[in-house]
Amino acid sequence: MKKLRVGHLSTFYHTAVLLMAGGNLSGELGTAVEWRLFGTGPAIVDAFERGELDLAYIGLPPAVIGMGRGVGIVCIAGGHIEGTVISAGEQYRGTPDTSELGEILGQFSGRGVGVPGKGSIHDVILRECLERFGLQEGVRVVNFAWADQVLEALVRGEVAAAVGTPALAVAVRKYAGGKILYPPSLLWPFNPSYGILADKELLKKEGHIVEQFLLLHEQATAFFRERPAEAAKLISAYVGFIDEEFVLDTLRVSPKYCAQITGDYIASTMEFVEILKRLGYIGRGLSSSEIFDLSLIRKTHPGKDHYNEGIRT
Repeated sequence: MKKLRVGHLSTFYHTAVLLMAGGNLSGELGTAVEWRLFGTGPAIVDAFERGELDLAYIGLPPAVIGMGRGVGIVCIAGGHIEGTVISAGEQYRGTPDTSELGEILGQFSGRGVGVPGKGSIHDVILRECLERFGLQEGVRVVNFAWADQVLEALVRGEVAAAVGTPALAVAVRKYAGGKILYPPSLLWPFNPSYGILADKELLKKEGHIVEQFLLLHEQATAFFRERPAEAAKLISAYVGFIDEEFVLDTLRVSPKYCAQITGDYIASTMEFVEILKRLGYIGRGLSSSEIFDLSLIRKTHPGKDHYNEGIRT
């Protein structure tokens, strides 16, 4: 194989950043690696459809949407769960003052809520919650191509709240004087924040390289869990414009990292399948066997998962 093309987001707590910061991934895999940055998960799915990617880091809903229209991809590993957070200014009520999600979201009736691109996991979670509480007509969902634009819109007052990654939530607190209104563990337990997606043809032809990549991916998730301060230092140095404390705060907001695909991870994904169908994102239901290929992760990560171990303090 001449080159492994890996799509990723700017989300710095994905193992992509640790693997890039390490600098020797090509040597460990025995093939050149080309990293490609995208603004949202749906954009990554489009790149798979054009034949431009071999592997990618992506939330499961946009991946499922792609599978539903025939894109030849499959989820081969997990990475992180519960990665969607609702944040807004200090004037809005949230936990622990109230644990009623409908009441929290109802505060934004007549206002806009910023969220990454349509079809992203954050977008789907927000729209499902609004529908659940009958707020889909009153709360305006504003999609952005890049997560950074959500923060900018909140600072400018163009939206009243932000729904997105833990990093976005920390940025809202640091740069917009806001707070987390509802923690990710309550918003949607076990939701598949991201997984590793692979081109099906690649698995047939280069399964040994993919298996080695998953071994390195699992080692990186363990690094997040066991040595978060060191991970924060590496990420801060590599990215260059975020400090170590910002990274650590992000890891603390949603500290559930592992490469395993658990029963809960699959069950949560299958809930999304039904929601995606109901909301009109896909035209048919998909089975778990269409979405997941567990053959390599069972070899590279046998035994119990580590999601609920959190990170060392």
